[in-house]
Amino acid sequence: MFFFAVDFRSFVYEYEFMFMLLNKHFLAYGVVGWMVATAALRGGGQHVLGWSEWKAILALYLVSFILMSALARRLLLALRINQEQVLGAVVSLLLPTLLLDPFSSAFFSAVFPNMAPEAAGAFGGWMLISCAGALVGGMTYRTKPTT
Repeated sequence: MFFFAVDFRSFVYEYEFMFMLLNKHFLAYGVVGWMVATAALRGGGQHVLGWSEWKAILALYLVSFILMSALARRLLLALRINQEQVLGAVVSLLLPTLLLDPFSSAFFSAVFPNMAPEAAGAFGGWMLISCAGALVGGMTYRTKPTT
């Protein structure tokens, strides 16, 4: 079993925490990822969220959780993010999805005309489980101590 903790002791004032959090490289990856994923779903989303079978949706959620966890860890490693910057980097990666996909869900039929309106709930859940996967990937990421 994993236990996760965030050490807030290094932040003296709230405004320091607020502005230290964002990582511009991860934010850019998040924006590009959101745009590519949205375009891909507009083109072929009916093949991804076209089923109503709960087992298929559950499998999609599980695979997405694992892949997003792995993606977050790969990006953290590739960009050599140190332990103190992990939370900000992962939040920056997820921010476009968390800010923009509520609108995609609310106006689902207009944003994704190729998908059945009933898929909006599965889509919203898919975004949440994907974000959770990335957060868990970040929380389990550990840098090697430099000697």
